[in-house]
Amino acid sequence: MIKTALLSVFDKTGIVELASDLSDLGYRILSTGGTYSHLKKAGIKVVEVSELTGFPEMMDGRVKTLHPHIHGGILHVRSNEQHLQDLQQHGISSIDIVVVNLYPFFSEMQKNLAMDDLIEFIDIGGPTMLRAAAKSFRDVLVLTDVADYDDAIKDLRNGEVSLNRRKELAAKVFNLTSAYDAAVAAALHAETFPEFYTVSYRKSAELRYGENPHQRAAYYTQTTGLGALANFDQLQGKELSFNNMRDMEVAWRVVQEFEDTACCAVKHSTPCGVALGNSVEEAYRKAHDCDPMSIFGGIVAFNRRVDAATAQACTEIFLEIVVAPDFDQEALDVFAKKKNLRIIRIHQPLHEQMQMVQTDGGLLVQERDLVQEHDYKVVTDTAPTAQQLSDLEFAMKIIKHVKSNAIVVAANGMALGVGTGETNRIWAAQQAVERAREKYDGPLAMASEAFFPFRDVVDFAAENAVNAIVQPGGSIQDKESIAAANEHGIAMVFTGIRHFLH
Repeated sequence: MIKTALLSVFDKTGIVELASDLSDLGYRILSTGGTYSHLKKAGIKVVEVSELTGFPEMMDGRVKTLHPHIHGGILHVRSNEQHLQDLQQHGISSIDIVVVNLYPFFSEMQKNLAMDDLIEFIDIGGPTMLRAAAKSFRDVLVLTDVADYDDAIKDLRNGEVSLNRRKELAAKVFNLTSAYDAAVAAALHAETFPEFYTVSYRKSAELRYGENPHQRAAYYTQTTGLGALANFDQLQGKELSFNNMRDMEVAWRVVQEFEDTACCAVKHSTPCGVALGNSVEEAYRKAHDCDPMSIFGGIVAFNRRVDAATAQACTEIFLEIVVAPDFDQEALDVFAKKKNLRIIRIHQPLHEQMQMVQTDGGLLVQERDLVQEHDYKVVTDTAPTAQQLSDLEFAMKIIKHVKSNAIVVAANGMALGVGTGETNRIWAAQQAVERAREKYDGPLAMASEAFFPFRDVVDFAAENAVNAIVQPGGSIQDKESIAAANEHGIAMVFTGIRHFLH
């Protein structure tokens, strides 16, 4: 019996070479419109699908392979006598290899096309053939990735493709089609929380390890290519780790909160220094001075192009990563002297997709905390001055990105102390103030991401020259905190919005 290979691809990379190799191995090549023309032009002997089915391609190519001569040839079980009789009765020949890749819905989804135009990139025949071939993997070799062509030919030349390899290639098909369908569903869905929550990501890189060396890890990016960390450029340095990726996102999110020139230093997923400056270098030096010890070995992000002076300042200590929207060539020349230092250029805006946290057997999904503006309500006899209000607003932009319980104390556009992750809010306040007092003895503005359950934080703040506080309010003990603030002459404002980060 003559063996048949069906080739129908959007991405024509390597398809002529594959068809030529299959022809040399004795396969009849069967193909569809665009692929047929491409192979014919290259001198490959090829049969058009419409010749086999007796039907022309129609409806602008929407209908060409949806036919019993195609799917019967793929789906029949070679060891099933009834299936073989059905094939003979209806004049259907076997198809032994299926090579298909899909319309580029992933990339087209990024182009903000009109819905009617985007719909035309939803592949129907391709996934149907792939799924049929994958279901019949014991008898049909299915290829959907150009990277698998050479190995498949080697195996065929050596006699046969192993069952395990066929099964692996079939799994690859269902992995692809599930991601493809998830991307289509995301494009069409209007519901924030649909009944079935599907996501579509592609592996971008194998990581050295996870949070610890004994944990394996990989990095996946959205198939739509949306998001700041979907298509960044690593300009130099060692490969990125699992922890690097997490810290990069925190640092980048913090600096994107500000319209003014900003720098954020992150250590262990926590901002340890955030500052505004009249220049990029000034913002960096102020962020460094917020916590000169913790920034060592940390990650630094900027929301402005980095110049040579800033690069020189960054290389004065050990940093893991520097992130920015761009870098002057002179800055890159400076960084090049630190070969292991990772330099990352992020050139896409944040794409505020849903947040997902996996549980054992479930998935928590929520909208991101995107509140940027707060309606400040003065609740004390003393109102904040313009400078105090500016520092409170600055601290509030940072507090969203600090693990709860969280306190940030600030002055003059610097986050001088960050208290994070404590089970008791007074401990977080003590942390923040203690760190601030190591290098600054002036008055402080304090932000809390949640309400004060007791007046103890206000009393402690007063003892340490905090003269303005911002918090959500909402505690049954609010009156006690307000009374304490009035006793100490502290200006306190409520926002009515909590910013837990667990």
